[in-house]
Amino acid sequence: MEDIASFDAARVRAVLGHFVTGVVVVTAVDPGGPLGFTCQSFASLSLSPALISFSPARTSTTWPRIRRAGRFCVNILADDQEPVSRAFAHSGGDKYDGLAWSPAPSGSPVLDGVVAWVDCSLHAEYDGGDHTIVVGRVRALQSTMDRRPLLYHRGHYVS
Repeated sequence: MEDIASFDAARVRAVLGHFVTGVVVVTAVDPGGPLGFTCQSFASLSLSPALISFSPARTSTTWPRIRRAGRFCVNILADDQEPVSRAFAHSGGDKYDGLAWSPAPSGSPVLDGVVAWVDCSLHAEYDGGDHTIVVGRVRALQSTMDRRPLLYHRGHYVS
C-alpha cells in the first residue's frame, strides 16, 4: 500500500473520477443580485433532521458571498442542462443571462428546467482540505419534473 501523502492530485482525480456524480448549481441572492456556482460534490446527509452537504473549493469567490447570505438553493440539473453547468462553472460574466428562474421560499433562484431543487439555510461548515464541507438545513424542496439528471464521469458529462 502506498502512503496517501505520496498521491498527487492528478492521480487522486483520475481514480476518484470513476465515481459518477450528479451536477448541481448552488444559487443565492445577495445585495449584488443572483449568484451561483456549479458543484459535483453534493449529497443527502441526514433525513432527520433533513440535511444536505456540498463542498465548494476554497478558491471559490462565490461561496463566501452565499455564506454571508445564509441561505441557498441547490438546483439538481437535468441531462440537457450542460450549458447551464458550464456557465456557472466559470468566474465572471452574467451567469443568469438568458436563463429563466423563479424564487424559492428563501428567495434563492430555482433555475427553470431542473430535475429538483432543495432550499436550505446554512447549518455548519467544516475544513475539507482544499474544499469547505458545507452542511445545509433543508427548508423546502421539490421535484419539478420527471427528467433524467445531468451526470459527470471521468472528467466528462454523460447522458
